[in-house]
Amino acid sequence: MLTLTTDQRRRLLALMVAFHIAVIAASNYLVQLPFTVFGLHTTWGAFSFPFIFLATDLTVRLFGKEPARAIILRVMLPALVISYLVSVIFPKGSYVGMAAFGEVNLFVARIALASFMAYLLGQLLDVQVFDRLRRLGAWWVAPAASTLLGNLVDTLAFFAIAFHAGPDPFMALHWPEIAAVDYAIKLAISLAFFLPLYGVLLKTLTQRLVVATGSADRWPERAADRRG
Repeated sequence: MLTLTTDQRRRLLALMVAFHIAVIAASNYLVQLPFTVFGLHTTWGAFSFPFIFLATDLTVRLFGKEPARAIILRVMLPALVISYLVSVIFPKGSYVGMAAFGEVNLFVARIALASFMAYLLGQLLDVQVFDRLRRLGAWWVAPAASTLLGNLVDTLAFFAIAFHAGPDPFMALHWPEIAAVDYAIKLAISLAFFLPLYGVLLKTLTQRLVVATGSADRWPERAADRRG
């Protein structure tokens, strides 16, 4: 965890908040676009949402558990609103214009609500697990375990709330299969790509922030030593 001035801390937290909102809004839109791979149904949102766990774990590592929780609380409402607006204007990949705001889109509203609840549950669990395990000697244990459990809770909560007995016949019928495939894809992407990326980003960001701010990294040094 870095020692930062108030202004430096504020700017970096604002950047992380914006990153969270962008990933959530993009994922809520992409989850409406299903496709089939090897005969299995999934959505494009499976490829974008792992970024949120990368962002959360980096936030916990750089600032600590409480600031990470504060970010989650800050981003929920604006992310929900932005997700709804984007999805209403561009439903399922097609542009319908501003006239779409004239009526409430229950399908999109349900997705936004599901995202709200799933994000809250998944990210709070991710923060808790990551914070408890981050002091272990092996740097990869905390992000791997938090991603495994956080993605599981988030995926099940989101698809059950958004699509069970919902107005979209395809999603209502196939959501258990889509949820399972999405979870598998998220884990594969996270563990094969984002976990190594996490180690690289963490080391690079920490070094640059230390140089830029003249601060010191107060978190236990042994994890960084084992990575470097």
